[in-house]
Amino acid sequence: MNKKTNTLLFIIGATIANIIIMAILFFLGFFIASRFLSQDAPPNVILIVFMLIFICSVMGSFLIYHRIIKLISKKIDMEKYFHPIFKRRSKK
Repeated sequence: MNKKTNTLLFIIGATIANIIIMAILFFLGFFIASRFLSQDAPPNVILIVFMLIFICSVMGSFLIYHRIIKLISKKIDMEKYFHPIFKRRSKK
């Protein structure tokens, strides 16, 4: 396989992994919130809690994904196997 194919497969795999991490964090937060919130809580409180869970799951998945990529890049020379996605601008 060439570098462009490796890059495409890596991006697809990383995107799927990031979505799975976000879903796990969301359902974990949903499970914890359902255990601690009472059923007679005001709807506004429930809505705010679920919005916070969603935001935290997005941010948490980004942080976990970022750390995983840092670990991978320490062990693997990314430039050897992957084509650069963004080209550097030439300085004038």
